[in-house]
Amino acid sequence: MKITNLMSKEVVTVGVDDLLGKVKSIFDSMDFHHLLVVEKGHLVGVISDRDLFKAISEKIDTVAATSKDLSCLNKKVHQIMSYKPIFLNENSTVKDAIEKFNHNSISCIPIINDNGKPVGILSWRDIMKVLGRTK
Repeated sequence: MKITNLMSKEVVTVGVDDLLGKVKSIFDSMDFHHLLVVEKGHLVGVISDRDLFKAISEKIDTVAATSKDLSCLNKKVHQIMSYKPIFLNENSTVKDAIEKFNHNSISCIPIINDNGKPVGILSWRDIMKVLGRTK
């Protein structure tokens, strides 16, 4: 089975120089855990909600937040993103994805086209959902 049958095709991306405030806003309003980082339309990294939570103060969104706490939202994506992400081409199979998950400590795999542009993202949960429906 091709991964294009399982992957999320609505890819949300940010740029390397976008602020963490923007990333936080996206994570706060959407129901996913990874953003793809692009430069000139090409995949260069991944940022997870965990990366963000480690980089910002736990006081954000509370009355106890100081200007110092809030200043962490002015950091840029390239300061906390994971570089050189493990990815697959859109012609890859689910078996290829499972091998990547089994041999790497990752929770998502960006899917790119032949030009290096993101066309989807696959999580191990996407695979588990399909396996759970199979009889």
